Amino acid sequence: MPAEPPAVGAAAAHVRATLDYVFATVARVRDATARCLEDVHRTGRAPVRADLAPLRPLLSARLGPLICGLGFIAAPQLLADAAWYMEWWQAGPGGRPAQLLRDLNPESSALYDYTRWEWFTGPEDGAERTVCGPYVDYLCSDEYVLTLSAPVHAAGTFAGVAAADVFARTFENEIVPALREIPAPAFVVNAPGRVMASNTAHWPPGAVYRESPGYNTLPCGDGVHCVALGAG
Repeated sequence: MPAEPPAVGAAAAHVRATLDYVFATVARVRDATARCLEDVHRTGRAPVRADLAPLRPLLSARLGPLICGLGFIAAPQLLADAAWYMEWWQAGPGGRPAQLLRDLNPESSALYDYTRWEWFTGPEDGAERTVCGPYVDYLCSDEYVLTLSAPVHAAGTFAGVAAADVFARTFENEIVPALREIPAPAFVVNAPGRVMASNTAHWPPGAVYRESPGYNTLPCGDGVHCVALGAG
């Protein structure tokens, strides 16, 4: 049965609104981080980890039902007292905010090279908004997540990334009801073609979609598309 355009359009609008909500929080973190770094640069010294502490009330307050992790990931060598650093907070046991603490010593064999991930390389390469996932987040939660990120600039240079994590299951719970209103197979994909949410077992989250006959797409913003069979 062909999908009716109004249902596809409504689903696409809902996806866009959900992503915009998360990106609005990412923008708050981006702007607050840039202000912290610019304040330090005006003193003539290099920033250190303690200079990012003013971000913590914002990060803790913005965690909630949709956003499970939030923070700033520094470009290597940005900070004078840490070659690699993440000011990252996530919902801990009972929903209480907890800071993520990981071994980011570049000399350590356990170093997690976050600079290789799309959520970091996208902003570093100039993308204003990047949607990455779903993928297994071995660094933070060991769960399937989506990461939405944006670049942070200070003193005219790339300083790192502001980002937010959303559990894949939470995103699905938010989006799938709108997809189910489409009377045909339909799903949401990010720019690389990774399925983010779906109303059909034929295209499960995490699957890779390449253009298929009979499917049409409707942009949802930031490289994300709503794809439906027979949508006009």
